Amino acid sequence: MDFEVYCDESGLEALTKTDAHQFVAIGGIWIPSDFRHNLKMGLNTIKQKHNVYGELKWKKLSPMYFELYKDAIDFFFQTDYIRFRVIVIQANKVDHYKYNNADAELGFYKFYYQLLHHWIYDFNNYDIFLDHKINRNKGRLKELERVLDSSNLTSDIKQVQGLPSEQSVGIQLADILTGMVFSKLNGAKPGSSKYNLIQHVETTYLQREIGGTPKWEEKFNVFKINLQGGW
Repeated sequence: MDFEVYCDESGLEALTKTDAHQFVAIGGIWIPSDFRHNLKMGLNTIKQKHNVYGELKWKKLSPMYFELYKDAIDFFFQTDYIRFRVIVIQANKVDHYKYNNADAELGFYKFYYQLLHHWIYDFNNYDIFLDHKINRNKGRLKELERVLDSSNLTSDIKQVQGLPSEQSVGIQLADILTGMVFSKLNGAKPGSSKYNLIQHVETTYLQREIGGTPKWEEKFNVFKINLQGGW
């Protein structure tokens, strides 16, 4: 079966400046490729309903656009073919000097590997799209593609490609969901639009607070990676 994965991240600056935030979040949505049109139509219909035609981003959430973002998140939870996974990293536990040859960019893509690898299943094909960024090492995405391919021999990683987020509603949805987890774990301000939308998700869909989930959770999977090892 063919799948597409759309990814984004929140709080990335804390991987090099650990006092910026307590947690970093890297997340993505998985959809069967046959549903790409459905995803585009669903999210674009929501934008049209609210007379918004620009890019959806978690950081743009405000009281004026609360219902727009609520509709987008409701669309995710009410749509069976979309799954979400996010990896959460405690910034002050990251040691790029010890594990990444002092290369924070390399460490970042190692975390992307952890996000993606565990949801790549046998006998499937994957197109993976990341929010475009300028890397110091221009071969990072090809290297990530190669490593994922070599560690999943019965599946085919067809491509790992950077896309401008304004051109991809999939990346925009990944941004919203990843940003929501990031805000929850870093302490969204009570009464703010972000806090209120988090409360909506927790009470309406999760019946619990947003936090780490069992690895078998398939709809809204939150992986808080343990950088200290152990059981």
